[in-house]
Amino acid sequence: MIKHIVFFRLADDAEGKSKAENAAIIKVKLENLKTLIPQIFSIEVGINVPNLPKTDFDIALYSEFDSLADLDIYQAHPEHIKIASYIGKVRTSRAAVDYEV
Repeated sequence: MIKHIVFFRLADDAEGKSKAENAAIIKVKLENLKTLIPQIFSIEVGINVPNLPKTDFDIALYSEFDSLADLDIYQAHPEHIKIASYIGKVRTSRAAVDYEV
């Protein structure tokens, strides 16, 4: 099993929307990938509680795949590329970890 964890920091305003609006859009679009990409074993997207001190990121993506090959399929899938492109326009930073269990 491969666990894929990604954190995003979002711009305060981007693409004509607030940080909160973009976070909500990203959450829905990423979670909808489960119905579009069968290689996703599980996926969860959390939006950081607003205005908490000492938080570095706004969104956490946690997903699981049966294999590295399935993760590769997910990352190359056109629907994933579409949302990744949107995220690229509204994020200011990203951190990711992939590990095997």
